[in-house]
Amino acid sequence: MKKDWITIRGARVHNLKNIDLEIPRNQLVVMTGISGSGKSSLAFDTIYAEGQRRYVESLSAYARQFLGQMEKPDVDYIEGLSPAISIDQKTTSRNPRSTVGTVTEIYDYLRLLFARIGQPFCPTCGCPITKQTVEQIVDQVMTLPAETRFHVLAPIVRGRKGEYTKVFSDLKKEGFVRVRVDGEIYNLDDEITLSRYQQHWIEVVVDRLILRPGIEQRLADSIELALNMAKGLVIIAPLAGEETLYSANFACPQCGFSFEEITPRMFSFNSPYGACPDCDGLGFKQEIDPEKILDKNRSIREGAVLPWSANESSWSLQYLLSVARYYGLDPDQPLKEATPSQIKAILYGSGREKIPVVYQSNNGRQWRQQIRFEGIINNLSRRYRTTESEAIRQEFEERFMTMRPCSSCQGARLRPESLAVKIGSYNISQVTAFSIAKARQFFASLQLSEKEQLIARQILKEIDKRLGFLVDVGLDYLTLDRAAGSLSGGEAQRIRLATQIGSSLVGVLYILDEPSIGLHQRDNRRLINALLNLRDLGNTLIVVEHDEEMMRAADYLIDIGPGAGAHGGEVVAAGDLQAITSCSRSVTGAYLSGRRQIPVPALRRPGNGKYLTIKGAREHNLKNIDVAIPLGCFVAVTGVSGSGKSTLINDILYPVLARELNRATIIHPGAHDRVEGLEHLDKVINIDQSPIGRTPRSNPATYTGVFDEIRAVFAETPEAKLRGYKPGRFSFNVKGGRCEACSGDGIIRIEMHFLPDVYVPCEVCKGKRYNRETLEVKYRGKTIADILEMPVEEALEFFANHPRIQRRLQTLYDVGLGYMKLGQPATTLSGGEAQRVKLATELAKRSNGRTFYILDEPTTGLHFADVEKLLEILQRLVDSGNTVLVIEHNLEVIKTADYLIDLGPEGGDQGGQVIALGTPEEVANNPASYTGEVLRPVLGLVPVGKEA
Repeated sequence: MKKDWITIRGARVHNLKNIDLEIPRNQLVVMTGISGSGKSSLAFDTIYAEGQRRYVESLSAYARQFLGQMEKPDVDYIEGLSPAISIDQKTTSRNPRSTVGTVTEIYDYLRLLFARIGQPFCPTCGCPITKQTVEQIVDQVMTLPAETRFHVLAPIVRGRKGEYTKVFSDLKKEGFVRVRVDGEIYNLDDEITLSRYQQHWIEVVVDRLILRPGIEQRLADSIELALNMAKGLVIIAPLAGEETLYSANFACPQCGFSFEEITPRMFSFNSPYGACPDCDGLGFKQEIDPEKILDKNRSIREGAVLPWSANESSWSLQYLLSVARYYGLDPDQPLKEATPSQIKAILYGSGREKIPVVYQSNNGRQWRQQIRFEGIINNLSRRYRTTESEAIRQEFEERFMTMRPCSSCQGARLRPESLAVKIGSYNISQVTAFSIAKARQFFASLQLSEKEQLIARQILKEIDKRLGFLVDVGLDYLTLDRAAGSLSGGEAQRIRLATQIGSSLVGVLYILDEPSIGLHQRDNRRLINALLNLRDLGNTLIVVEHDEEMMRAADYLIDIGPGAGAHGGEVVAAGDLQAITSCSRSVTGAYLSGRRQIPVPALRRPGNGKYLTIKGAREHNLKNIDVAIPLGCFVAVTGVSGSGKSTLINDILYPVLARELNRATIIHPGAHDRVEGLEHLDKVINIDQSPIGRTPRSNPATYTGVFDEIRAVFAETPEAKLRGYKPGRFSFNVKGGRCEACSGDGIIRIEMHFLPDVYVPCEVCKGKRYNRETLEVKYRGKTIADILEMPVEEALEFFANHPRIQRRLQTLYDVGLGYMKLGQPATTLSGGEAQRVKLATELAKRSNGRTFYILDEPTTGLHFADVEKLLEILQRLVDSGNTVLVIEHNLEVIKTADYLIDLGPEGGDQGGQVIALGTPEEVANNPASYTGEVLRPVLGLVPVGKEA
């Protein structure tokens, strides 16, 4: 065994063909190959799984129960393996409380910084808050009404767990008589029993007073004693009225507002001490959205009130018709013609006013009633609050509710007193709203006193270091308060990569899954430099990647193939760039050497002369822009990461098209004026990378609908007819034909406590999903279970005589999924594979040439050869008269487009403008376009300003 190499022998995971491989340590290794060739099986399911398994096995059985453990991969042995860390695209938290700041731990340092050098201001009057003396507190108390009875309390325990038996005993010995525990007054002679595991608030009753002239000295003594006992805090609690917390540390001299001690938890939106009480630190609330419950293009009778739209004999509709008539609203006119007061009455009700309501039953009988109409919004809110069904609650959230910023904190997540602490005129929420690049400038230019510099020096050093790592991986446009769940897979992966760089570990094996996804070519070099820095620390990096620049920068390349699925799983070539490009079997080498390439189209389509125009787009960072999209051609929206591409297309254009063309009522577009040219289109199809199903029961066969045709074929076999089997008999989702022992799953999960859950084939059906009787029916010697195990390319040949099946399977094959099994669980598909399954499903449908297709980075996970296939498909759609729009960074796609819309110039606040429009050649000749700059060499053009 070579000392500085990872040696793999006999790897057989998934489609790997018993491969032997040696990988150099302390190098940047790029693993590439055709999509589905086995790269991820080797990198993640073999190397990482074994590294993680070995680490977990070194821990105690007690520790292992808290860790996810991977099963042993099917490999003879692996030597030279370091502790492994996987940085993939699926591990970002979807918790709404998780932000870029919390994930990178920068927010923890910010909380500490504000707690130590932040200047508190009064949240009521804005005055700077300073320490309050005993005399000032006495003066404040003496302003209470005469004869007010009140307690002077010393808060000695605030929100901490414990029984505090000794505390009570010591207080009694010191001569105190009473304490207030969790809001209740107790005599110290009584036995006070507290729960050890609950939080408690304990305040000593230092004195009981009546406000009269002459009590100032006694009051001052009591307050001073309380301040000494409670570390600078005292509570004045009138028996009737609101109590006040005073602090010898911080209090407003104008309005008397007092701060308790400023601690890091005061700035945490995950703690009750810092979180806004109205939204519990989320920054937003789910509220009933009037836009989602009214379709103003319809009348009341046509179902304009969507939650209550039903047939005319329904109780709810008759109720609405009576309300409409009472307020003078014609139930047959569209709601857009109604007055604001009429709309308000329907949404919010009649208040205390009673309305005559007429009901009519199916037999013609009528009832009349006087009823207070509560309004649609009040009705839905009440039902949402009172339902115990999580399914109904979720349906309400999806159909009728919208996330809106909290009205109390305006989305800042924190309490007013937390937001009143500032550094350099900014509170912590305003600092987290800066982009990473701007935040770095802010901290670099911060003016601090000598004492503050001494306190903050180490904190600022850590913050700057982490911000620098994020800049290095091309994420300078993100804001620290950006929700982690809104990040793309590539952004999330690069954040985790920046965190790992910051940890400065040595001797670790890092395995990354396409970190360049979503990254503009301009920023690619920064990412590569970050990876090289991680390597130079003394780590080994294995990167599964298709990006050409990443491959050329690698120390070592491993090409898996030669084909996909059963045709892959071999090491085609391994070595430096020269070794790959000189290998005749390597498809990757053919593209890298230039022997194969995706050609630039000889002609660009001019379009059909019609345009779809977005006017006044201003959502997120878009700068009130107008964008005209030519129809009947292949359009690419480009620009650096964070420039506003997804906002323009996914947040504004698609929702408008879905609502107007597809009659979608739930989707609502971002801020814009209008979209013109809708009359030129019939429908919109958005092909994104979301899963095709959330359970293993969903698969390519069921999603594309080809399984319905296959089941019909089996139902037509002589054996099925003899037994009276219908197509439903061959479904594993319903009772009848499926195996009931595993409910059609084919596997049974066994929980193993501190070991990983074990999935074993069902003993009854042996993993085939169906019962014995169903499996006795065969078509051309194959059971329905055999069909689900077939790769698409084999099924294509098997069903050659069935045109309807053939057409659907052919589209799957055409988009490069010939290796995929028909019954492969949806949960095992990558985002790129799921997107291509959706694309194939749409291709199988008949098109009239007036469809608008939207694809967001369709090249994710695709090799050069797969990109070539994908482009053939997309061009085919355009040739049929349709419009295809892609959001893309891949230069092979950009150079083949008919028209480019380039946004920028930078990401975040510095983006959101249209930089260039036109053919790829026109954009390439625009000196203001970063996309044009990287496109020029690909098109064979000389740099701007360098013409002979």
